[in-house]
Amino acid sequence: MEKHISIGVDIGGSHITCAAVDLGKREIKRDTLAERPVDNKGTADEIISTWSEAIAETLEKEGRERMKGIGFAMPGPFDYVNGICLIKGVPKYEKLYGTSVGKAVSQALDLSPEIPVRFMNDASSFAVGEAWAGKAANSHRSMAITLGTGLGSAFVADKVPVVTGDLVPDLGCVYHISFKDGIADDYFSTRWFTKRYEEITGKSSSGVKDIAEAAKSDNRVRNIFIEFGTSLASFLSPYLINFGAEVLVMGGNISRAYNLFGPSLEEEMKKQNCSTIPLLSELKEDAALLGSAYLLDDYFWSSVRGSLQYM
Repeated sequence: MEKHISIGVDIGGSHITCAAVDLGKREIKRDTLAERPVDNKGTADEIISTWSEAIAETLEKEGRERMKGIGFAMPGPFDYVNGICLIKGVPKYEKLYGTSVGKAVSQALDLSPEIPVRFMNDASSFAVGEAWAGKAANSHRSMAITLGTGLGSAFVADKVPVVTGDLVPDLGCVYHISFKDGIADDYFSTRWFTKRYEEITGKSSSGVKDIAEAAKSDNRVRNIFIEFGTSLASFLSPYLINFGAEVLVMGGNISRAYNLFGPSLEEEMKKQNCSTIPLLSELKEDAALLGSAYLLDDYFWSSVRGSLQYM
């Protein structure tokens, strides 16, 4: 029997989502979707147990006969080649440090040695999902960003993340690059919005959704989004131009407020002579599931495996 199903796994800060993906159709099999909340401060055994439980649910729904393997969209730092967690000094998943996640999951699920478990950076997985089955599918070169608790980013050429060379910045992403009085991650994230909102209004907020609601009736708040869009375009444009990105695909919670920051972003991109077309992700969270599942495509795996060590 030809195996054309893989399981995509998206590891979030406090949850796991997984589903079977038909590699031939580039589709998530909705009836196999499984999700679990995860105690990211739990022990390594507790975290692996929760992850394995969710994947086992998907396996039970789909069956193992046609399964090629499992692909993880995993936040870093992580040894994506060997499947070992290197997260340290942050409050999420720190107890996993040094754990061989691939081996632990394989043992917990009783997988045969022929069933590979593969890993890729979560932002890269989102970008690959968009390039394989989303808004960037018709583009040779694209950049994808996720705007949320932090700034996720990846550059993709012919569906493969570009992480080295003169066309992309160090590490193949932009969150760590200097911007104004800090780094990009400080300015293009939820914490910038909440901080700026408090500076402008003297009030606190629970997140960008609340701030977007306030913008409907307060011009001062609306200007926060205009400032954000202008700054984001000013920051990204040189990298988009240098890479030759045809499209910029945006996801993450902040992207849902595009109606508020999009016009200023597009205006500033024109001023910067950047011809990249900004697009909103329609796949949203599904993009990372698709991108991680695509790790089991033979051609893609042969193309991407050499880049994993640089992610």
